[in-house]
Amino acid sequence: MSLTSTDISRIAKLARLELHAPEAERMRSQINDFFGMVEKMRAVDTTGVEPLAHPVVTIQDLALRLREDRVSEPNDRGANQQNAPALERGLFLVPKVIE
Repeated sequence: MSLTSTDISRIAKLARLELHAPEAERMRSQINDFFGMVEKMRAVDTTGVEPLAHPVVTIQDLALRLREDRVSEPNDRGANQQNAPALERGLFLVPKVIE
């Protein structure tokens, strides 16, 4: 996959970025280089390779210290919302940010 200058302009507009021609060209080159690297990684045959839980496992034995997932604190909505500037029916009220 390779992006064109038109693609970069559209992405910049969606991100509300103002890119001048040299910046846009540098961005296009960097993104296309990244896509090239991703394509190389996708081309590697990983059949029979077990996924790693942590990359350090490849160089040393690592026992992940996982704890039991259990509730350790009570749900105290009142205490959590006491400093909120605005509430309605137990929910936080926030200013509208999408027009």
